[in-house]
Amino acid sequence: MPQVSNPVSFEALSVEAAAVRTQPSAWMRVRRNLSVRIGGIVLLLLIAIALAAPWLGTVDPSLFDPASRDLLPGRSGEITTLDGETLKHRFLMGSDSFGRDIYSRVIFGTQVSLIVGLFTAVVALAFGIVFGLVAGYIRWVDNALMRVMDGVMAIPAILIAIALVAMWRGSLLTVVIAIAIPEIPRVTRLVRSLVLTIREEPYVEAAVSLGTPTWKIMLRHILPNTVAPLVVQGTFICASGILVEAILSFLGVGLPPEIPTWGNVMAEGRAQFNEYPHNIFFPGIFLAVTVLAVNILGDGLRDTLDPKMAKRV
Repeated sequence: MPQVSNPVSFEALSVEAAAVRTQPSAWMRVRRNLSVRIGGIVLLLLIAIALAAPWLGTVDPSLFDPASRDLLPGRSGEITTLDGETLKHRFLMGSDSFGRDIYSRVIFGTQVSLIVGLFTAVVALAFGIVFGLVAGYIRWVDNALMRVMDGVMAIPAILIAIALVAMWRGSLLTVVIAIAIPEIPRVTRLVRSLVLTIREEPYVEAAVSLGTPTWKIMLRHILPNTVAPLVVQGTFICASGILVEAILSFLGVGLPPEIPTWGNVMAEGRAQFNEYPHNIFFPGIFLAVTVLAVNILGDGLRDTLDPKMAKRV
């Protein structure tokens, strides 16, 4: 008489089901992660500063007065308005060699840096997703497209950005495009590697057998499964964009000097760094804190959204 294996008890099934139900969701893991909390709070504070810059800034960042050049932080001086009126003003972070208020320029520079970082990430992700989906799913396009991406990656990103900005007129759009182009191949390779794995899944093969159009398979079945890694990659691209923009402005090939950016403020103060280090110190602190906050947020999102890392959280 054949032996019957021991049936699984209802109690064991209920315990297993309860354990599955008690596992925290992705959103709960994100909320509990300390890195996400710290990075998110600092980033939200910086966004609030950028939005409130017209009210937080004490004066127009373009106003200056030669009589108030190179003042130390906390000193009082004069500012000449556009109407020619001279006003008494307290320079909280000192003044630069043109007599402009460094505090106002740093506050307004927060707007430019966050805009550059955000739109750089959006542009790089948009093109990288399209190229990665096509290269990963359409086999005959894969080889030619990836060789182009390898060629772009072979050139240092900062050299590509400098060359593109030098070719075109320095503007916010030009800087964003110049910084985003070197990031596109990295996003493309990430999406392609994900697509190569996802396209072998049974639900994708079932959609192919049912005659589902290729574009619909890529958008409905493949693209949603790449969102989590792309969110993490987007944070790192944002931090890199902020840093590269500051480097370009510091080298004098980024945004025009009259636009208040952290790189421009530091570039104007580097010649007098030994005598007036505050010209570089304050924008440098804002730049470092912003890049660090975005990177910490990205690390936290990676730890919680990546299935392999989430098991350790």
